[in-house]
Amino acid sequence: MNKITIKGGLTINGEIFSSGAKNAVLPILAATLLAPGDCKITNVPHLHDVTTMNQLLIQMGARLTYDQHKGILINCSDITKPEAPYETVKTMRASILVLGPLVARFGQAKVSLPGGCAIGARPVDIHIAGLKAMGAHIEVRDGYIYASCDRLKGNRIVMDKVTVTGTENILMAATLAQGETVIENAAIEPEVVDLARFLTAMGAKIEGAGTSKITVTGVDTLKATAHQVMPDRIEIGTFLVAAAITGGAIKIHNNCHGELDAVIDKLKEAGADIESTPDYISLDMQGKRPRPVDIRTAPHPAFPTDMQAQFCALNAIADGTSIITETLFENRFMHVEELKRMGANIKVEGHQAIIQGVQQLSGAPVTATDLRASASLVLAGLAANGSTEVHDIHYIDRGYEAIEEKLNQLGAQILRG
Repeated sequence: MNKITIKGGLTINGEIFSSGAKNAVLPILAATLLAPGDCKITNVPHLHDVTTMNQLLIQMGARLTYDQHKGILINCSDITKPEAPYETVKTMRASILVLGPLVARFGQAKVSLPGGCAIGARPVDIHIAGLKAMGAHIEVRDGYIYASCDRLKGNRIVMDKVTVTGTENILMAATLAQGETVIENAAIEPEVVDLARFLTAMGAKIEGAGTSKITVTGVDTLKATAHQVMPDRIEIGTFLVAAAITGGAIKIHNNCHGELDAVIDKLKEAGADIESTPDYISLDMQGKRPRPVDIRTAPHPAFPTDMQAQFCALNAIADGTSIITETLFENRFMHVEELKRMGANIKVEGHQAIIQGVQQLSGAPVTATDLRASASLVLAGLAANGSTEVHDIHYIDRGYEAIEEKLNQLGAQILRG
């Protein structure tokens, strides 16, 4: 069955290694389309979304070879079908990331409009507008994006809003465009920087990655190369909250030092003792009940929307009242109703969740509605009294590598099926 069962009331303690970042590996896998030859990508997490992206590459004609050390050898020398069909794309919005590389290298693409988590509008208009500004001819019909060009041409592109995948798509496309492309109002997330590192190693000329202005000087060809995917800051943050919500202590190796500052500050405010180095991060809650913390999501380096649901769970058992404000996605409080089934006292008013912490949550059957919502329900189940069943757990497999195995290693008791 598509569920996990959690025995609550146990403390999370111990050490683990973080996995490679889901939000970094997906654009990097798409970027392998930009060059012939063997690209070696390491620290690749075993996730459903990674499997989907790999299947998509194989359907286009790429050759993939896996090794036992979380590495993939990808050869995109013989792409015969520059298409991303609905059957593959419907489960993952990140599939849109193949659009830019396909148009840039092959001059054509047919990409289905994407699916994925139902957390609100994430339109592809910005992707399309950027490619049009670079000279691509684009039509949207029958649920597909059809794009074609002789060669993309550099241009100044001002993003209407900050978008990570939009920035990544245009960045990849610009590497093979003729002339200079300037991306204004670019996303500055660490995953964008990791993609830029990979592209630079392939021979791309990129300046300003990690700032709101990225300048790309197009080159005629790129070469295959090797790259190690950065650690997953959202996975690290989620496991830190797992220890905090149960009053425990954790040490996580393979740290993304400096990329979790907003989350770390809020965990300290909640009462956790934290030490962070380039190699590891540790948290000790010393058995204390968390203090309530107010959260306002915003683009990096502010508090990440992908950690909002986890802090809803933490605040649900905090000693006092907190307010969480979600500024990025309009449907990202769907986990609240499920947390209320477990006894949480939460009231949603527009883009805010007002949370009055309770002494104890109670185990209950709950249903995940998206990736991060599923993580919040697992966290709540860890802290709850009794047993919690989390249904539709396929969402969590999209973004967390072997989450129940890692939590069980830390003292949890979680069964799948």
